[in-house]
Order: sequence, then C-alpha cells, then structure tokens
Amino acid sequence: MSEIHLFDKSEDAVIYAPGQVVFREGDPAEHLYAIVSGAVDVIVRDKVVDTIGPASVVGEMALIEDRPRNATVVAKVESRLVPITRHRFLFLVQQTPFFSIQLMSVMAARLRKMDERV
Repeated sequence: MSEIHLFDKSEDAVIYAPGQVVFREGDPAEHLYAIVSGAVDVIVRDKVVDTIGPASVVGEMALIEDRPRNATVVAKVESRLVPITRHRFLFLVQQTPFFSIQLMSVMAARLRKMDERV
C-alpha cells in the first residue's frame, strides 16, 4: 500500500483519544483525515471491517462522492489526524499530482483487501 507522508508535519492535526469517534456512518462528509500517528477502526453495521494506521487516510470516499459517510471511524489508540477539507483536497489534487496517485493506490489496496474477504 502506498503511504501518504505529506501531512506528517502539519500543524493543524487533531488528537483523538482511544474510543473517540472521528465520524459516524450517515454523517455529512466535510473532511477526509490523514492519519499521522496511531490507528483507527473502520466500523460498518457494528462490525470492525478494517484498522488503518499511520501514513494513510480515512473518509476519502464520502468526500470524493459528496455523499454521507458509509462507515463509522473510531480511534483505536491515541491518534493524530489531520482534517482535510474538500477545498484543500481539490487544491492538493491540482497542485500535487503524486498525492492523487498515492490516494488512488490506497483506495485500490483497500478494494483488493475487501475482494480477498469475499
């Protein structure tokens, strides 16, 4: 899986305590989140379907599609996440093409992982 380190030194990171909800299924998508440190659980219909760690992102699908969240994300351990608004995301896609490739790699790896489960 491609790693995204673009936000490692970002000063607008938010610390989430273990068990703290980052977002809930059905919430509007106002941000995607870059995971700088820690780990988060992705929960769909009360089942943990994935745990995502540093140098990755969560919440990208809903932001890209402009649809409500399809999962709940909860900090598994203390986690440092950088919220990325749609405006910032679009800027990154336009100005940093490698970011787009990394994001597509993350999404492709997640799809392959899910395919292996079925």
